[in-house]
Amino acid sequence: MFALLAVAGVLVVAGKLGLGAFLPDLPNPFGAKTVDRSQPALLKSLEDLSRYEAASANLQVIVDTEKDAKFLPQVIKGERTVYVAAGEVTATVDFSTLDERSIVVSPDKAVTITLPQPVFSAPHIDPEQSQVVSRQRGLLDRIGSMFSDTPTSERGLLLAAEGKMAAAAAGSDLRLRAEQNTRQMLVNMLRALGYGNVTVTFAPTPV
Repeated sequence: MFALLAVAGVLVVAGKLGLGAFLPDLPNPFGAKTVDRSQPALLKSLEDLSRYEAASANLQVIVDTEKDAKFLPQVIKGERTVYVAAGEVTATVDFSTLDERSIVVSPDKAVTITLPQPVFSAPHIDPEQSQVVSRQRGLLDRIGSMFSDTPTSERGLLLAAEGKMAAAAAGSDLRLRAEQNTRQMLVNMLRALGYGNVTVTFAPTPV
């Protein structure tokens, strides 16, 4: 312990006397180490976007349902309804799941960003643009509707329309359009921040 204090005292005195040049380059045992754990500014900027609505599809579907009774003609028992539904499905990209592994910046300020694939929202049906255009019911169904609280409930039609819209969105180019719009938005934003080559890829989960 005494020897360690003596060495420290010699170093302090040597520094004050300007003799540091004559001493070997020894590490300072009392020096402090700084560790920068701050979040990259680029990553923080993308996280602030949270969910980005990249594209939307305006859809119109026709639901044509028919209910028949065995051994009875439709004029006696049965119902056929034609429902036209208009609505929208939105494709969004979730930026909140990004971490340091999702963004790679090279020394020459080229950026590679890996994003989760766009996901579709639940179909939103516009009641102002949707309606039953035809409903044919048999005699027994018309009589039964007189004693029903909801004789013409459209819940089943709405659910069927939502299913058709979801399928139509999945079979369209909505996801591709969302990827293109997101890529273009990021390229424009990052180039404005001084980044040159910007590469944006999509994966089921961030790499």
